Amino acid sequence: MNCRILYKKELNPSQLEAVNFTEGPLLVIAGAGSGKTRTLTYRVARLVEEGVLPGSILLLTFTRKASQEMLRRATQLLDDRCKGVAGGTFHSFAYAILRKYAHKIGFENGFSIIDRADSEDLISMMRKKMTGVSKSGSLPRKQTLANIFSRAVNKDMPVEDIVLNDYPQFMRHLEAIHEMSKAYQRQKAEHNFMDYDDLLIYLEMLLKKNNDVRDNICKTYQFLMVDEYQDTNKIQAEIIYLLAGTHENVMVVGDDSQSIYAFRGANFENIMRFSEIFPKARTIQLEENYRSVEPILKLTNVIIERATRKYSKVLFTQKPGGALPLLIKAKSENSQSRFVAEKIQKLHDSGVPLNQIAVLFRASFHSFDLEIELAREGIPFVKVGGFKFVESAHIKDVLGHLKALFNPYDRISWYRILLLLDNIGPKTALNIYETILAEKSEYTGFVKTKLKAGRSRGLDKLKHLFSDMKSRPMTVAQMGEAVVKYYLPILKKKYDDHPKRTRDLEHLVNIMERYPNLEPFLTDMALEPPNTSLNDTLLNGDPADDRLILSTVHSAKGLEWHTVFIIWALDGRFPSIHALHDETEL
Repeated sequence: MNCRILYKKELNPSQLEAVNFTEGPLLVIAGAGSGKTRTLTYRVARLVEEGVLPGSILLLTFTRKASQEMLRRATQLLDDRCKGVAGGTFHSFAYAILRKYAHKIGFENGFSIIDRADSEDLISMMRKKMTGVSKSGSLPRKQTLANIFSRAVNKDMPVEDIVLNDYPQFMRHLEAIHEMSKAYQRQKAEHNFMDYDDLLIYLEMLLKKNNDVRDNICKTYQFLMVDEYQDTNKIQAEIIYLLAGTHENVMVVGDDSQSIYAFRGANFENIMRFSEIFPKARTIQLEENYRSVEPILKLTNVIIERATRKYSKVLFTQKPGGALPLLIKAKSENSQSRFVAEKIQKLHDSGVPLNQIAVLFRASFHSFDLEIELAREGIPFVKVGGFKFVESAHIKDVLGHLKALFNPYDRISWYRILLLLDNIGPKTALNIYETILAEKSEYTGFVKTKLKAGRSRGLDKLKHLFSDMKSRPMTVAQMGEAVVKYYLPILKKKYDDHPKRTRDLEHLVNIMERYPNLEPFLTDMALEPPNTSLNDTLLNGDPADDRLILSTVHSAKGLEWHTVFIIWALDGRFPSIHALHDETEL
C-alpha cells in the first residue's frame, strides 16, 4: 500500500524494523537516547495507516503525559484517527476496566480511590487502635507501615519478608504489623476503597478468575504496546501476559540498563525473561544515541559492559567530539559544594542558562550543604524530588471536602475536614461520622448532629457549605471556589505562609476548569496528580524562569541538560551502603 509517511527516510534501520513488525511478540531493547518514543509513535501511526482500528491498540506508559505526547505526535504524523488509540498508565487502564467489572470480584462499581496520604491516614487509625505494643511508641510510623504494605504487594512478597529485609528493627512487632495489614484490607473493603496498589491486584484477579471478561478485553485490544518495560513489577508483567491472550501481539520497549525503580517494586527479571514467557518473541536493539556526544557514550559503554546480566549492546552516535566526562576528587563535602557552585557560576557567565544545568544526587539530603553554598553565592535553584503538589496539607484539606461531597461515607475525608474545626477532636469527629453512617441518607446524619454551642459554630458553617453545594447545579471549578472561600479563614489561622498556599489553591481551581464533573477530577488527583507547586518550575520548564535544577536521579530520568554534575559519587553514598553488600541491590 502507499504510505503517507516516509518511514525509511524518517527512521534508522533498527527503528524501521521495529515499526514494520506487525504481529506476534516483540522485545525492543532501547538504549538511552536511542529514540524509543519516536519508534513507539511511528509504530502507532503505521498500524493505524495499515487499517488497524485505533480503538484496538492499547498503549501503556508510566505517566499519562508520556502516552498523550506519543499519541499527539502520531496524530501529527498521520491524522486524527490516532486520537482514538487507547493510551494511559497501567493504573488508569485498571481503573477504567474495574469501573465496568468491579462487581465480578465483589466490589461496588462506585468504589473510591484513595491516594497515598489517605492510605496513611487510614493506617494511622488502625495504629491508634493497637494496644500494648503501640503504647511503647516503637511501632512503625504510618508512612513506614504504608511502605511495608505497598512493597509486599508490588514485590509479590509476604509482609514478614519485607520487614525482615528492609526493616529488621521491627521484627519483634511482626504480629502487630500483620494484624494492621489485615485490618487495613478489611477497612478498605468495608468502605469500598481501593488504593493505588489494589487497582493492579484486582485487575489481575479479574482477568484470572473471569475468562469471559478476559476474552472480551483481549478481543477489544488486539495490539498491546508497553513503554519502560524494565520498570514493570511482577503484577504488571502478569497483566500483560493475560491481556496478550491468544493473539500475543505485544510489543514491549525498555532497557535493562535503566532499571532504577526496584525500591518501589520494579522487577528487572521481567525484561530479562520476556522471551521465556513469549518463546516466539523477536528482539531488536536500538543502539544509535541521539542525545550524547561520543566521549560520554564511551564511558557509558564501559560501565554497561560490567553488568553481570544484560542484553549486550554498544551505544554509538553520529556526534563526534565534545567534552570528556570529568571525575573531581573533593577533600570535603563543603569543598565539593564550593567547586560545583564556582563552576556553575562560570558556565552561567559564559552564556549557559541556569535551567540548562542540573545537579543530580541519589538521595534528597545529599544536596543540603550545596543548597547553603548556592544561597550564599546568590545562585537561584529549584529542587525536584520532594513533596508532590497534592500531598501538601492545604491541598489535601480542600480535596477532602470535595471527596466527602462525592462520597458521603468517606471516613478518611470526614475525619480530615471535621478535625479542621475548632473544639472538635477525634472522638467528636468519630461520633459525627458514625451518625452520618447510621442514617445512610447522605447528609441527614450530618445535619441532625447535636453539639454544644461552642462546638457547633464551625459545624454550622460546614453544614451551610454542603447544603449550598447540594442545592444548586455547580461546575467542578465553582465547587472548588466555594470550598476555597470557606477554607481560607482556616488556612490563615493554620499557616504563616498562607499567601503562597492561597496561590496553590487558585492553581487547583484552575485545574478544575478542565473537568466536566467531579468524579474524573478526583480520580485524576489520585492517579495522575500534578507534580509541583505553583511556585516550582517544572523540569525543563519555562525558559524565563532561569533557575538551576537540583534533582534526585529518579526524578531526572529521561531528561537532558547542557551540563550535569553528579555529587557524592562515592561508595556508600551512590550507591548506598545497603546496596554495596548485595549483588542484586547493586
